[in-house]
Amino acid sequence: MKVPTMKVPGLRRWKVDDLPGVTAVARIDRRTKRLTKRLRAGEIAIIDHVDVDRVSAEALVACGAAAVVNVAAGISGRYPNLGPQIIVEAGVPFVDNATPELFERVKDGDLVRVHEGVVYLDGETVGKGDVATEETVNAAMTEARAGLSVQIEAFAANTMEYVRRERDLLIDGIGVPEIRTPMEGRHVLIVVRGYHYKEDLATLRPYIREYRPVLIAVDGGADALMEAGYLPDMIVGDFDSVSTKALTTGAELVVHAYRDGRAPGLDRVHKLGRDAVLFPALGTSEDIAMLLADDKGADLIVAVGTHATLVEFLDKGRSGMASTFLTRLRVGSKLVDAKGVSRLYRSRISTSSLLLLVLTTLITIAVALGVSPVGQIWLTGLHDFWNGFIFWLVGLFS
Repeated sequence: MKVPTMKVPGLRRWKVDDLPGVTAVARIDRRTKRLTKRLRAGEIAIIDHVDVDRVSAEALVACGAAAVVNVAAGISGRYPNLGPQIIVEAGVPFVDNATPELFERVKDGDLVRVHEGVVYLDGETVGKGDVATEETVNAAMTEARAGLSVQIEAFAANTMEYVRRERDLLIDGIGVPEIRTPMEGRHVLIVVRGYHYKEDLATLRPYIREYRPVLIAVDGGADALMEAGYLPDMIVGDFDSVSTKALTTGAELVVHAYRDGRAPGLDRVHKLGRDAVLFPALGTSEDIAMLLADDKGADLIVAVGTHATLVEFLDKGRSGMASTFLTRLRVGSKLVDAKGVSRLYRSRISTSSLLLLVLTTLITIAVALGVSPVGQIWLTGLHDFWNGFIFWLVGLFS
């Protein structure tokens, strides 16, 4: 599967004492999403990520990682995940299946060197792994496709389990909380910081300007909206990947809680002095955002950056992604992907029509002034005023 190649901003390959490889500050974290928040261009990312997904890979490349060292299997063989291919095709050195002890021997901020799959700290080898190339990644992807049927069976089993546990919510909407943001009869735009969200938001500008949909952000989707120049009306999620600035914009906050009532994101909301609505449910935050919009009477739900295909569901790396599949079945009659809107939607007033209207108006005014007595008097007065202005202007330089 061919994926778009991303160029790395600020990629630097340093040499210290003429030593080969990439020498840079190391940023280390077991959660890739958390790491990318503080990773800077030219730094080395050390992660622990089985089956690196596409969104994580694109984030690492966009941050300008000088190299990526993964202590887990970037492609485990469960399914053909896209992350390693994106990293390699972007020209970023990728060391896979590295020594797990790296997390014990390397501290965040250490200066390390990566060369031919070996990680050095102060001249000492502290870990090693397999250097990923386009050939090795393609071979691993081919093997992973062969095992996709097993994942489809597991996905189907998870789907049935989700139906059993959440049938009241899916079928009857039982458990959906009351909110203050009005959605009845309106369009709703749900933004997830996922696949191609920047491009989709850019193409939807005419649609947003004309229809003014309710803007619902899922966690980091709030920052994506703000980067595009919009303010979210509502933010939904566990708030582990959204900025404090976004949480304090005044948007209504809906905290995604576990079924037992635990809500890790609620503490952060209270520390900011904000109130929030709890929504206990299984599945993902983007699912409950869609269920919320559907239950509150939205006419149309437009999705930006969400998951749409089976491979994307699996690429999320959660068994709970079966909920995403079922949620789409539940709201399917209202749900439209952003790409579909941008292809089908055209502004009802085109630029050429507007220019033609202005030109026609100007011509009509000119004809009316030229043939009517009042117009003749007005034109004579305008001519005298112009002559007087020219006379005054010439007098300034005489």
